[in-house]
Amino acid sequence: MSTSTRRRPCRGRRAIAGLLLALSLPATAAAEGKTIVQPPDHPYGALADGPGAQQARNLCGICHSTDYIVMQPRGDARQWEAVVTKMIKVFGAPISEADARAITEYLTATYGPAR
Repeated sequence: MSTSTRRRPCRGRRAIAGLLLALSLPATAAAEGKTIVQPPDHPYGALADGPGAQQARNLCGICHSTDYIVMQPRGDARQWEAVVTKMIKVFGAPISEADARAITEYLTATYGPAR
Protein backbone atom coordinates (compact mmCIF):
# COMPACT_ATOMS: atom_id res chain seq x y z
CA MET A 1 0.00 0.00 0.00
CA SER A 2 1.38 3.40 -0.86
CA THR A 3 1.66 6.12 1.78
CA SER A 4 -0.93 8.23 -0.02
CA THR A 5 -3.69 5.61 0.33
CA ARG A 6 -2.88 4.47 3.84
CA ARG A 7 -5.40 5.60 6.48
CA ARG A 8 -4.21 7.61 9.42
CA PRO A 9 -5.99 7.80 12.75
CA CYS A 10 -8.53 10.58 12.72
CA ARG A 11 -7.19 13.30 14.96
CA GLY A 12 -10.25 15.39 14.18
CA ARG A 13 -12.47 13.10 16.25
CA ARG A 14 -10.41 13.74 19.36
CA ALA A 15 -10.52 17.46 18.73
CA ILE A 16 -14.30 17.38 18.25
CA ALA A 17 -14.77 15.31 21.42
CA GLY A 18 -12.59 17.73 23.37
CA LEU A 19 -14.51 20.71 22.01
CA LEU A 20 -17.86 19.13 22.92
CA LEU A 21 -16.62 18.41 26.41
CA ALA A 22 -15.35 21.95 26.84
CA LEU A 23 -18.67 23.37 25.62
CA SER A 24 -20.72 21.15 27.95
CA LEU A 25 -18.85 22.11 31.13
CA PRO A 26 -20.41 25.58 31.52
CA ALA A 27 -23.89 24.07 31.02
CA THR A 28 -23.18 21.41 33.63
CA ALA A 29 -21.92 24.00 36.10
CA ALA A 30 -25.00 26.17 35.53
CA ALA A 31 -27.32 23.19 36.07
CA GLU A 32 -25.71 22.35 39.42
CA GLY A 33 -27.11 25.52 40.98
CA LYS A 34 -30.72 24.76 40.02
CA THR A 35 -33.18 22.66 41.93
CA ILE A 36 -36.44 21.11 40.86
CA VAL A 37 -39.24 21.19 43.39
CA GLN A 38 -41.66 18.31 43.02
CA PRO A 39 -45.31 18.77 43.94
CA PRO A 40 -46.37 17.08 47.17
CA ASP A 41 -47.67 13.53 46.98
CA HIS A 42 -51.43 13.14 46.81
CA PRO A 43 -52.89 11.73 50.04
CA TYR A 44 -54.41 8.87 48.02
CA GLY A 45 -50.95 7.36 47.65
CA ALA A 46 -50.04 7.48 51.35
CA LEU A 47 -49.32 4.02 52.70
CA ALA A 48 -51.16 3.01 55.84
CA ASP A 49 -48.99 2.69 58.94
CA GLY A 50 -47.98 -0.72 60.18
CA PRO A 51 -45.04 -3.08 60.56
CA GLY A 52 -43.11 -3.01 57.26
CA ALA A 53 -44.63 0.25 56.03
CA GLN A 54 -41.36 2.14 56.35
CA GLN A 55 -39.48 -0.49 54.31
CA ALA A 56 -42.18 -0.29 51.64
CA ARG A 57 -42.01 3.52 51.56
CA ASN A 58 -38.22 3.61 51.42
CA LEU A 59 -37.41 0.63 49.19
CA CYS A 60 -40.40 0.54 46.85
CA GLY A 61 -40.33 4.32 46.60
CA ILE A 62 -36.87 4.19 45.03
CA CYS A 63 -38.45 3.20 41.72
CA HIS A 64 -42.09 4.27 41.85
CA SER A 65 -44.57 6.27 43.84
CA THR A 66 -46.64 4.71 46.56
CA ASP A 67 -49.70 5.42 44.38
CA TYR A 68 -48.57 2.41 42.38
CA ILE A 69 -48.91 0.22 45.48
CA VAL A 70 -52.29 1.41 46.74
CA MET A 71 -53.93 1.18 43.31
CA GLN A 72 -53.08 -2.53 42.94
CA PRO A 73 -55.89 -5.04 43.34
CA ARG A 74 -56.03 -6.45 46.84
CA GLY A 75 -54.32 -9.79 47.06
CA ASP A 76 -53.28 -12.56 49.36
CA ALA A 77 -49.75 -13.35 50.54
CA ARG A 78 -49.01 -15.39 47.42
CA GLN A 79 -49.90 -12.51 45.10
CA TRP A 80 -47.92 -9.91 47.08
CA GLU A 81 -44.93 -12.23 47.31
CA ALA A 82 -45.03 -12.62 43.52
CA VAL A 83 -45.16 -8.84 43.06
CA VAL A 84 -42.22 -8.23 45.42
CA THR A 85 -40.22 -11.05 43.82
CA LYS A 86 -40.89 -9.60 40.36
CA MET A 87 -39.68 -6.18 41.47
CA ILE A 88 -36.44 -7.74 42.72
CA LYS A 89 -35.72 -10.29 39.98
CA VAL A 90 -37.14 -8.55 36.91
CA PHE A 91 -36.67 -4.88 37.72
CA GLY A 92 -33.60 -5.15 39.95
CA ALA A 93 -35.03 -3.62 43.12
CA PRO A 94 -32.26 -3.56 45.76
CA ILE A 95 -34.25 -5.33 48.48
CA SER A 96 -32.80 -7.88 50.90
CA GLU A 97 -34.60 -11.12 51.73
CA ALA A 98 -35.52 -9.83 55.19
CA ASP A 99 -36.93 -6.58 53.80
CA ALA A 100 -38.79 -8.46 51.05
CA ARG A 101 -40.41 -10.65 53.69
CA ALA A 102 -41.36 -7.59 55.81
CA ILE A 103 -42.78 -5.77 52.77
CA THR A 104 -44.76 -8.84 51.67
CA GLU A 105 -46.19 -9.29 55.17
CA TYR A 106 -47.07 -5.59 55.34
CA LEU A 107 -48.77 -5.58 51.93
CA THR A 108 -50.70 -8.74 52.77
CA ALA A 109 -51.89 -7.40 56.13
CA THR A 110 -52.70 -3.91 54.86
CA TYR A 111 -53.72 -4.45 51.23
CA GLY A 112 -54.82 -8.09 51.40
CA PRO A 113 -58.21 -9.46 50.37
CA ALA A 114 -61.16 -7.32 51.48
CA ARG A 115 -62.87 -8.66 54.55
